[in-house]
Amino acid sequence: MSTTGRRISAGMVGGGYGADIGKTHRNGMRLDDRYSLDCGVFGQTRDDSLRLGAELGVAPERIYPDVTTMAEAESARHDGVDLVVVATPNDSHFAIASAFLSRGIHVVCEKPLTLASAQAADLVALAEAKNAILAVPHCYSAYPMVREAARMVRDGALGRVIYIDVEHASGWNATPLEKTGNKQAMWRTDPAVGGPASVVGDLGTHAYHLARYITGLEAEQVSAQLATLVPGRRVFDHATITLRWTGGVPGRIWASMVATGHNHGLRIRVFGERGSLEWQHEDPHHLFVQDLAGETRILTHGMGTLSEESARLTRVGLGHPEGFLEAFANFYRDLADELDARRLRRPSTIRELSFPTGVDGLIGVQLVEAALASNEADGGWVVPASAMAGA
Repeated sequence: MSTTGRRISAGMVGGGYGADIGKTHRNGMRLDDRYSLDCGVFGQTRDDSLRLGAELGVAPERIYPDVTTMAEAESARHDGVDLVVVATPNDSHFAIASAFLSRGIHVVCEKPLTLASAQAADLVALAEAKNAILAVPHCYSAYPMVREAARMVRDGALGRVIYIDVEHASGWNATPLEKTGNKQAMWRTDPAVGGPASVVGDLGTHAYHLARYITGLEAEQVSAQLATLVPGRRVFDHATITLRWTGGVPGRIWASMVATGHNHGLRIRVFGERGSLEWQHEDPHHLFVQDLAGETRILTHGMGTLSEESARLTRVGLGHPEGFLEAFANFYRDLADELDARRLRRPSTIRELSFPTGVDGLIGVQLVEAALASNEADGGWVVPASAMAGA
């Protein structure tokens, strides 16, 4: 539990039966005992919501029929919710997040933040106006060895960055699952719900954020080729994006939901003048670092020689595995530290390497739009709005 002796009161919209992401968020919040799940709208039907809410130990009167009722009731309570997690399909994010941010309630919203960057910008502005936190769970940045990679690159261990290669290439949807009744596939391949560039919003934004987080660079130009590799599918399910990062550094993002045989498929390689590094999500405990001669060092989370950024996120001793739920827990712990600091009017706990915010979500949506525009121009170079705004 928090050292203040008070758990952060959390609510959830979405994350019902069959939604693994809802379970992931709830488990991540539980690991450090900093949150209590006190209210929500947990299902598409009232019966499902009541049943799951009861299983989660939520009081019946705080299992609400809809978002508007929840936002109004919770903002009026003396013990109302502090934070609401939005774990619903993409097209609903803006309305749900707005309902709570407008009442000064902090929000964690799944990515992509919205389907349109204008809406994402509105959410960022609303959060700022209401002094509320808007966080986006790009939780790969909360792995200890990703923090180690970021610390090394930002501290110049590789020298000047000369190339960035990142991919999130999964084969989970290499067949038309949407035609089999698979709920996740159905909404992710519906352009009205998941967006026409579904694969960029779903997987490409994670790859993009990981590259930005580790290197501290921003995309100045984007050239994209989007494809639909499963016949009859109504969205793009495969993307190759070439980027020019800050200072003209070249790079590539490969995002695919049809990379046949691949499992999760998230990997980043950063090349510098003096060396390179590589991190893979399916082997998250290790960071591979090579020098100019090709000699490879394998850094393992929990080693006593790692940076404080990595050490503070390591939960068990050297040689013991950690994974996805722990990364979510690290995200929620960093967030809890800041929420407690605000409540107690203490200095901010946000660090250089901290949890992703609504600004990161906005930049991700701007990548999706730049990729669509470039693809329409047959792969022509497009300047993303984030670069024009000096993000």
